[in-house]
Amino acid sequence: MSKERQTVLDCFKTRYIAHRGLFNNEKDAPENTILAFMRAVEAGYGIELDVQICKDKQIVVAHDYSLKRICGVDKEIKDLTYQELSQYKIFNSNEKIPLLSETLSAINGKVPLIVEIKTELNYEEVCVLTAEALSTYSGVYSIQSFSPLAVGWLKRNHPEIIRGQLADNFMVNKYSNSSIENWMLTNMIYNVKNKPDYIAYNHEFGDKKCLWFWKKILGCSLCAWTVTSQAELDRAAKIFDILIFDSFIPN
Repeated sequence: MSKERQTVLDCFKTRYIAHRGLFNNEKDAPENTILAFMRAVEAGYGIELDVQICKDKQIVVAHDYSLKRICGVDKEIKDLTYQELSQYKIFNSNEKIPLLSETLSAINGKVPLIVEIKTELNYEEVCVLTAEALSTYSGVYSIQSFSPLAVGWLKRNHPEIIRGQLADNFMVNKYSNSSIENWMLTNMIYNVKNKPDYIAYNHEFGDKKCLWFWKKILGCSLCAWTVTSQAELDRAAKIFDILIFDSFIPN
């Protein structure tokens, strides 16, 4: 790995990363909102956020494909324009689903940023639009995805971007009905081709041998998602280089 890429990765290692911002879904700063991101910036934490595409091809910041959990409306983000999305408030707060562009303007390079691409729809279209939105951003950022296809697209089309492969133990937390597919995704077989700069893995399975294998073979960093207590963080810190947290304030 080049010194330039390692320098960017080191920025993520020196701060805890606030999962979906420093949020509280029961108060005024719910997940993946501008206010939650600003509170993370004020506290000096890095930020992890999720992006996907809405009906009129704009990149919005939201984790769920449906509005049911966050807005109490049984509608899909892909079926609504951004103007329509903007009518709904998140968890009864004054916050709405933000555009990635306005989120980038608000964060303004003040802290490192991890952008997770959600790929329910055409992964290539989401990748293209996300990379385009980030092309003029001057802050430190990386892009990650559970989809090996998305990570591979980044390697081919934007090799300059720091990329991360998200994964889980899908032999336990099933991804599909195919045991072969679950095994391949669990062990990140596509890393042979995609060569991610880091692996973001469910911290509960930090003892998986595949993590140590890829770290040795690729020289990649390991990122833990998502620790929710100080005890979990202390355990994860012994294995992982980058730590994503929510639901508590790290010591």
